[in-house]
Amino acid sequence: MPRKPADTGAKTQLFTFASKTRPHKLMCGEKLESVTVAYETHGRLNKDRSNAILVFHAMTGSQHVAGHCSAIPGLGTRWTPECYGGWWDDFVGSGKALDTDRFFVICANYLGGCYGSTGPSSVYPVKGRPYGASFPTVRMADIVDSQVKLLDHLKIKKLHACIGGSLGGVLCLVLATRHPTRVRQVVPMCSGSRVTTLQKLLNFEQIHAIEHDPNFRAGNYYDGPRPDRGLSLARKIAHKTFVSLEALERRAKRELKQSSDDFSWYHIRHPIESYMLHQGKTFVERFDANTYLRILDAWQYFDLAAESGAGDIQSALRRCARAGQRFLVFSVDSDVAFFPHEQEVLCEELREAGAGVTRITVHSDKGHDSFLLEPRLYTPHLDYFLREE
Repeated sequence: MPRKPADTGAKTQLFTFASKTRPHKLMCGEKLESVTVAYETHGRLNKDRSNAILVFHAMTGSQHVAGHCSAIPGLGTRWTPECYGGWWDDFVGSGKALDTDRFFVICANYLGGCYGSTGPSSVYPVKGRPYGASFPTVRMADIVDSQVKLLDHLKIKKLHACIGGSLGGVLCLVLATRHPTRVRQVVPMCSGSRVTTLQKLLNFEQIHAIEHDPNFRAGNYYDGPRPDRGLSLARKIAHKTFVSLEALERRAKRELKQSSDDFSWYHIRHPIESYMLHQGKTFVERFDANTYLRILDAWQYFDLAAESGAGDIQSALRRCARAGQRFLVFSVDSDVAFFPHEQEVLCEELREAGAGVTRITVHSDKGHDSFLLEPRLYTPHLDYFLREE
């Protein structure tokens, strides 16, 4: 029997702020009297605290960006073996793209998340039970602001860089425009400055799937059966946009065809069907439906101008130019979650605003997930960009 890898010092830390007398106000107008941000760090902060890189994880990621971590207190069975390895372990570490011999790398779980940061599954101090449906609406700006509070706690005035893929790239843009003096270099990967019609439709389908699971109970399900069927269906709706269809078919061939009790009449006939069922089932073991809805809602109503506090996108991006920020924008030619045209539009907007921008198109057959899976295609560009002063 193979030995389980030893934990490699990847440890979640908790930072808590806000109080009854000084609550944290969200964009929706509601307030939280206590906010905890779960985060992980790698490398060492230098003397002038100028070598920090903030990594924003993607939609269903966590603060566990690198190393091996087999348990996080308080998460119980949600921290499954699928979570043990750092989600960006091939990119973060000694001699890697985000070289921890040079940089202090920070990754934090989203506000509204389910991996230690305050979210719907967290215990509401006043009532002594999970927030559930009472957890307020969260916007991208709220997630960014909670992490800026963390930077203040760590006494980091200005980041060397922020970097993120997918929704993490969206959060990079919000940080850059909402807090332009807090970051020098900005690296959005497979992302965009707007929510497309296709994204809105896919998001709505997922929201509908969860809301119509009988076990959802308007979000108050923590004392009973979970809405696993709805959450599983939502994941299947989204998953087909994460990989190219060719890559999906290759992965599916490794899955055994099997019957399933998910259906009363239909019989599983193709490995792709079995593969998608497997994706849904493993996902519900590690994620919370209410958190999924809060993040989908934040994405569905994302508005870069509004969340940066600017009148329009050009005004927001001009802040980046005035602050001297530099952008490295990655596209993947087979991406169908954030099509390459979306990065083309972003780069045009940045150039029009006077910001320095370089765009790299990665040629891959792995689709949107390429930024997670293929370090060799990104590392040379990241290394060069991050080393430039």
